[in-house]
Amino acid sequence: MIVEAIRNQDGGKTMNEYPATIEVDSPQRLDNWRPLVQWVLAIPHLIISNVLDNLARAVSLVSWFAIVFTGKLPEGLANLQCMAIRYSARAQTYAGFLHSTYPPFDFSMTPADPGGMPVRVNIRPQLEDRNRLTVGLRIIWLIPALLFAALIAIVGLVCWFLAFWAVLFTGRWPEGLRSWVMKLQRVGLRVSAYAYLLTDEFPPFTTD
Repeated sequence: MIVEAIRNQDGGKTMNEYPATIEVDSPQRLDNWRPLVQWVLAIPHLIISNVLDNLARAVSLVSWFAIVFTGKLPEGLANLQCMAIRYSARAQTYAGFLHSTYPPFDFSMTPADPGGMPVRVNIRPQLEDRNRLTVGLRIIWLIPALLFAALIAIVGLVCWFLAFWAVLFTGRWPEGLRSWVMKLQRVGLRVSAYAYLLTDEFPPFTTD
């Protein structure tokens, strides 16, 4: 997989990028049967991910009140959101046969990815000096980002469908299809981080 982040040499802090990044290391070859089976094997993780997503939505409401009234995001709430987003990304990328490593039932509540998986999701929550106006009106600010994400999702899901057949018959992900699926993953991650109030930085209208 193409590594999405450009890192400094001072401890891995990322620069010139959105504060939510995803990296996926895809193998050169996959077993042909994986597109048929991996989504079934992923069902326990997808169920847990759905529960965590619902929890994250509830927590975002608590975060909304905290930020609007104090201008700060409590670290514990931010860490729980990061865990939920990371768990969802791991479940989706495995179910979508982007790699073959079965995800652990890991509930590490850390912004930095704990490692050990070919999928790495790193988030830098903004805890202090929050913009109360954009948080208070986040549901309105979010609309254009959701529309952009919907457009990318249409193309990305079509590419994922085509990749199903490509991997089934050849055991390989066509690079062009995988590239678009990763665009979908990046955009979805950024919108989630913004929607869950982890940052005030508006998601860019780009897939890079």
